[in-house]
Amino acid sequence: MARARASPAAEWAEGVATFPLRSGSLPAVARAGLRHGLAFSSDEWKRLRTYFTAERRDPTDVELAGIAQSWSEHCSYKSSKIWLKRAFRGVNDSDRVLGMGDAGVLAFDEGFAYAIRAESHNHPSAIEPYGGAATGIGGILRDVLAVGGKPIALADPLFFGPIDGTGGPARAGVHPAKWHLAGVVAGIRDYGNRVGVPTVTGSIAFDPSYSVNPLVNVACLGFLPRERLQPNKAFRAGDRLVLVGGHTGRDGIGGVSFASRKLTARSEDESRGAVQLGNPIMKEPLIHACLEAFDRELVRGVKDLGGGGLATAAGELAHAGGFGLTIDLDLVPLREPALRPWEIWVSESQERMILDVRPDDVEPLLAIFRRYDVPATVVGTVTAEPFEDLRWHGKPAGRLRLAFRVDPPLLTRPRRARPKRTRRTPKIPDSELGALVEEMLLAPDSVSRESILRVYDHTVQGRTVVPPLQGLVSSPSHGDASVLRPRAESWKGIAVTVAAQPWACREDPRRGAEWTVEEAARNLYAVGARPDALTDCLNFGNPEDPLVMGDFVSALDGLADAAKALGIAVPSGNVSFYNEGLGVAIPPTPVLFAAGLLPDLRKAVTSDLKRIGDPLYLLGRSSGAVGGSLFARRRGLTGITIPPTDPAAVRRLGEKLLGAVGEGWVRAAHDISDGGLAVALPEMAFGGSVGFRVSLEATGLPAPGVALVAEGASRWVVEVAPDAAGSFEQAMRGLPLERLGEVTEQGGEFAWRSKTVVHLPLDELYPRWRAGLDAVPAR
Repeated sequence: MARARASPAAEWAEGVATFPLRSGSLPAVARAGLRHGLAFSSDEWKRLRTYFTAERRDPTDVELAGIAQSWSEHCSYKSSKIWLKRAFRGVNDSDRVLGMGDAGVLAFDEGFAYAIRAESHNHPSAIEPYGGAATGIGGILRDVLAVGGKPIALADPLFFGPIDGTGGPARAGVHPAKWHLAGVVAGIRDYGNRVGVPTVTGSIAFDPSYSVNPLVNVACLGFLPRERLQPNKAFRAGDRLVLVGGHTGRDGIGGVSFASRKLTARSEDESRGAVQLGNPIMKEPLIHACLEAFDRELVRGVKDLGGGGLATAAGELAHAGGFGLTIDLDLVPLREPALRPWEIWVSESQERMILDVRPDDVEPLLAIFRRYDVPATVVGTVTAEPFEDLRWHGKPAGRLRLAFRVDPPLLTRPRRARPKRTRRTPKIPDSELGALVEEMLLAPDSVSRESILRVYDHTVQGRTVVPPLQGLVSSPSHGDASVLRPRAESWKGIAVTVAAQPWACREDPRRGAEWTVEEAARNLYAVGARPDALTDCLNFGNPEDPLVMGDFVSALDGLADAAKALGIAVPSGNVSFYNEGLGVAIPPTPVLFAAGLLPDLRKAVTSDLKRIGDPLYLLGRSSGAVGGSLFARRRGLTGITIPPTDPAAVRRLGEKLLGAVGEGWVRAAHDISDGGLAVALPEMAFGGSVGFRVSLEATGLPAPGVALVAEGASRWVVEVAPDAAGSFEQAMRGLPLERLGEVTEQGGEFAWRSKTVVHLPLDELYPRWRAGLDAVPAR
């Protein structure tokens, strides 16, 4: 194997230090490394010593800083990559999957494609909510841009501790959920609105397990002509590496290392510098300049600078193409002139991309970026030899075999199945049903999000046809998924939605993950879209815990099996481990951002009830299992069986529902999820300013209480035009379909054996529901 042929220490550039790796015991070396922020494992220290002993030298601080980024859990996926490849083998074997790089790219029609990707910014948002959330949005926009996509929509699934301040640990380093929520929403609002990309879907959930480590997941949908699809690898030796976008500062140094360990009471003070500083005013022209350069075919490969900064992006770009690179670190434009070489190499300053450009195309490319007033600088070259040569003012700062740095060994960590405990669902007294429905409807997880969604611009770019459901009830119509019109020349549409079921995953990670995929599919089918693809953000605790790894592998199997059964591609995703601290770990939380296609968005279905007298149907088989449900978690009930899953059956039902939508029979559809019928029906009535009367016996369940709050299995409430009721019923023959009730003028009535057991004064409940999270008292 070729050696890196490094220069002797006397030739290292001024300002470059060496680390005494070869002398002393490994434990002493590891302790010294920790003092320098290098948290390598003992096996990794051994690997480093073996490599540099063969080189007959000690490493430079620049080299070690780069290695630390690439070997972090956040960048390397060293604990998860083996299982990801195993689980999703064959899921993406379809001609419609066009790319699986920094974002997944799928066919939209013959000439165009769309891109999807989800990411996490959990640790940064835990200690600095505004900056963490804002730069999360900035990063996900770059992921989509890096495959040639113009960002056209954002999503924000969020998880916090109890909004009323109860149930979480009261100790140093733990902030109230309202503090996290306010900062995160403001960060998403300011970045998304200023860069001009609409936030069209999302979710907010509250649970004590997120008190220490809230989850801030973000996702992006992009759109592009197929010929603009960009590879995330270098193309040819001799090509120039051009750094474009914002200047480099000290912000974000050590960000991936911070994201690859548990939170502590000291994290807020010690790691605030690891949170990047976003600049949406720079991002907007950067997007335009990159897209123009792509369209003029001036770029041969591209990576965004996210976790690990220039070290990770440049190294992965060159290595993916089978090349090496040279980088002149002193050519990198700086915000702070005193930055040391290693800081420049690993800084995670935002709004930056690195482009592979043919030498003859450098000047035309730089002219584009000058016109947009976006910095662009040639900082290096793609080389034929598979080494990275780093220079500082003309002298060496590091030389490594590139594969050694960017391709660390993968780990097969110990894993153990979580023990299953089964408890019976407590009986719900009939005398408490009215209070139960009101509790479900006005719970923090159910109330309107309008006060939050109104600060997000969900109509900028003019593509949003159906806005998000949660909270925008004053809109003319809203859906379980948001529907967009990517091209003004076509009526073909894209629907997008998010889904997560961490409480079900806590009870049964595999089936809980299947249920999450089913929920995403139900949301898409409900608006008339055929599920096409999803991207996941897999949030878990410490992978060194065998129980966590057992949960992770089980959840992966559930996601993959459900995606296969539903015909959904999974072309991209993200893994976020170490989401725990101060003795509090999150439940397994796989979060999905899913997309579906509508052949004619003029036929899109919304969830608001339309006309008095219309019949209401229950489509899907009911289950009385309430494990993981809103009812169970509000009572602290764990160890209860979750509803059965059957993604193949969901596909059969969904396809039949699509057929009915295409015929024009369906006036409204809403999937039944958090809170069961107790929440789904009032939401539909609020949207249409009407009422409903339904018979709970249609569920086939043994008692009205469980019929109200049960969330499974996969079901929809469907409103059908009266003159189409016969055709609808005929089309659904052989499937679990029951007449549920009808739309009324006002009020909500749930009946059992012809007797009203709950009467809801919807006119009185609506203002309380719409007041949303602002009305939740802090305790």
